[in-house]
Amino acid sequence: MKKEFLTYQAQTTPHPLGMEISHAKGSFIYDTEGKAHLDFVASVSACSLGHGHTRVIRAVKDQLDKYAHVMVYGEYAQAPAVELCKLLASHLPTPLNTTYLVNSGTEAIEGALKLARRATNRSEILYANHAYHGNTMGALSVMGFEERKIPFGPLIPDCHSIRFNSEIDLQKITETTAAVILETIQGGAGFILPKDGYLRKVKARCEEVGTLLILDEIQPGFGRTGTLFGFQHYSIIPDIVVMGKGMGGGLPIGAFTASHELMNLLSDNPKLGHITTFGGNPVIASAALATLQEITETDLIAQTLVKEQLIRKELKHPLIKEIRGKGLMLAVMVNTAEIASEIILKCREEQLILFWLLFEPRAIRITPPLTITETEIKQGCTILLNVLDSITAS
Repeated sequence: MKKEFLTYQAQTTPHPLGMEISHAKGSFIYDTEGKAHLDFVASVSACSLGHGHTRVIRAVKDQLDKYAHVMVYGEYAQAPAVELCKLLASHLPTPLNTTYLVNSGTEAIEGALKLARRATNRSEILYANHAYHGNTMGALSVMGFEERKIPFGPLIPDCHSIRFNSEIDLQKITETTAAVILETIQGGAGFILPKDGYLRKVKARCEEVGTLLILDEIQPGFGRTGTLFGFQHYSIIPDIVVMGKGMGGGLPIGAFTASHELMNLLSDNPKLGHITTFGGNPVIASAALATLQEITETDLIAQTLVKEQLIRKELKHPLIKEIRGKGLMLAVMVNTAEIASEIILKCREEQLILFWLLFEPRAIRITPPLTITETEIKQGCTILLNVLDSITAS
């Protein structure tokens, strides 16, 4: 299968890991040789309830028995999508009460950028250095990594960068700025937290000049950091919140949420201001609804912080310089990119799945399912520590 995978399926890197998958359950992925690999990555935070969660599977099967796709987004009232948007509104602060369902986080970013320009009649978008919001043309235009953007230019005009956590750069937000788009916690940059009230200061400056604040919660959202959304740690409310990844329990979905007044701007002048065929698909929405119900009706969010402390307690080693992040959105930092890659690849041989971050080569991603047990955490940490010992000894 690996040979055909490399031949017929478009690749994203010259050297994909290429593990041949048989099945997955809970916190484990099984290869075609029958080996169980402990998943400390959860499909880059997408499988928030692990693999094959009973509640999600049941919701998908029940919906398939009723109907699948019946009409393009926004024309028919379909219970799974309506109930999902209603439940989101009940867990988000006022005025974030109206949600547009799409197919991925990057499509949600596109919709949010369009909404900001439509609402303000301005064109400038400010984004952070080392930001990552996706890879479509609009999302790429607000990526803070120039060498990844240059081959695809020219991109969307009037997009400019500011430095994350820089108070001085807030003066770049002016009456010509439609929106500032930020990751609540910078992901690809190395799980960088906002500090010294930075997000509150950004919001205050945006309010001064009539600019909208878009927060990208694609990675921190859905309980991963110890609150349902990461921004809830920082006592602010964005104008538009973008979500994806962990929202669908492993199925493809994204969304952006704003006030009813703002979101209504996409329905007229012009009509079909944003349109998507498969957004709000009832089968996918059923999975997302079950995922959100499970996360909010159990103690998974509170347990995220307990599990974070366990990981921090277990992972003490001379090669580990620091552990960044919050909750189960953690990055183990080592001195060099070479050491990070050696650790990730050797852990793979020991059947522990770790992964890289996009822009910080010294980082090792630890973003397991929220459902991972303490026993599984200790098992994974033991494997990682043994690998670190072997590297130290070599």
